[in-house]
Amino acid sequence: MSGKHAKTEASVLTTSLMFAVLCGLLVFTTLIFGAVDSWALGIVLPVLSIVFILWSFGAFRSGNFEFSTNLLQLPIAALIIIGLIQLLPLGNSGAEAFADASSSLSLAPYSTRLAVLQLAAYLMFFAAALFILNNEARVRKIVYLIVIFGTLMAFFGILQRLASADDMIYGLRNSFQANPFGPFVNSHHFAAFMELTIAIPLALLFGKAIKKNRRALAAIAVVVMGMAIIFTTSRGGFLSLLAIIGFIIVANILDRKRSEAHSDEGNQAFRRNSALVGSGLALILIILGIVLYLTNDSTVDRVVTMDKGGADISNGRTHFWSIALQIFADNPVIGTGLDSYGMAFPLYDTWNGGFRLERAHNDYLQILSDAGILGFLCVAGFIFLLFRKGLETISRAEDRFLRHTAIGALAGCLGVLIHSFFDFPLRTPSNMYFFLTLAVIATTSFAAGDRKRLKIRKKIHVSS
Repeated sequence: MSGKHAKTEASVLTTSLMFAVLCGLLVFTTLIFGAVDSWALGIVLPVLSIVFILWSFGAFRSGNFEFSTNLLQLPIAALIIIGLIQLLPLGNSGAEAFADASSSLSLAPYSTRLAVLQLAAYLMFFAAALFILNNEARVRKIVYLIVIFGTLMAFFGILQRLASADDMIYGLRNSFQANPFGPFVNSHHFAAFMELTIAIPLALLFGKAIKKNRRALAAIAVVVMGMAIIFTTSRGGFLSLLAIIGFIIVANILDRKRSEAHSDEGNQAFRRNSALVGSGLALILIILGIVLYLTNDSTVDRVVTMDKGGADISNGRTHFWSIALQIFADNPVIGTGLDSYGMAFPLYDTWNGGFRLERAHNDYLQILSDAGILGFLCVAGFIFLLFRKGLETISRAEDRFLRHTAIGALAGCLGVLIHSFFDFPLRTPSNMYFFLTLAVIATTSFAAGDRKRLKIRKKIHVSS
């Protein structure tokens, strides 16, 4: 009995350490400029290796190896396989001028190799998070981390912008030809980070899923993060914020309708639904009003009126998108290689060639050009599985806090997926780690029936 107790304690300790490392990874990758530099991957991969060592040690001590069978892992694994195939010496994909000595399918073998390693890191993180966050207490802890850390980063970014000190990140890194915000080199990607962190407290607030004495704190967090989105002047960020608010309102209306299906609603339900919509509009007006009060520039005007003026390179999106479609048309099956858009772009560019472009500013079009229809099907499959499983989780959730946390997590994923139509926010690694964390929260069910099936799966998929 004592031996069994010791094994249980060892398993709990290793799982707690894994949880702490993953939480630290979320914070660390955000603080180091979103982990966009190649050297960051050299830190993240060893850290994730430590997580898997701990995982293996816990399995050895307990005699069982437990893992999640969530199907969302498959599209990521499939993208890795596509990247590996693109690195095979099977002949260059139609651009002899840029053909690599190895004659790989990818136009940019080095970039594709880095992309494969990055995808491997995402899959490792996702698999570990799915295993670790199957505990209600840990889900609550990581929710608090997301809300508190997101609020602090929003506050830091706002102060940085108001002080006109955003030309140097931390006063150390000069972001030449960039528009930084907070710790991020790209202000649009910071807006996406805010979308990922604002959604859960917003859902908890609208769903009244937290105690009254904490609602004021949640409201402050939401307003501060909403202000940060406006201060980034990201039009995609503002549209995504509207989508997040809309999704949460609709989810709350449907949730209340379902819970009161057998009661006489009448005008009372209409008033409650109207109050929800009014609260969403009031929130937007409060955020815009505070930003207007704090600044005398055209920040709000650019965001709200969708002004396309200025020298921002992203204003040429339609040109970048048309080129991505041309690349896809010439390489429809498997693309030109993961992260090879920057290499293929000059072959199709009709501008003067005065600048280098690495992204299509639309992740869906870029995955078509980089990985063809096969890669696009992986992304589409992930999104389909995410929302199907997420909506099932929300409908089956018994605990109010967990149900509205799942609503917020799915809303955050929706927001950044909408933003991806106008930019490439998930190409910033820290954003992808937060996105995957929200995907875990949105699809992890703690309903009684689901718990039982989870135990059965563990028995089936355990290897001693």
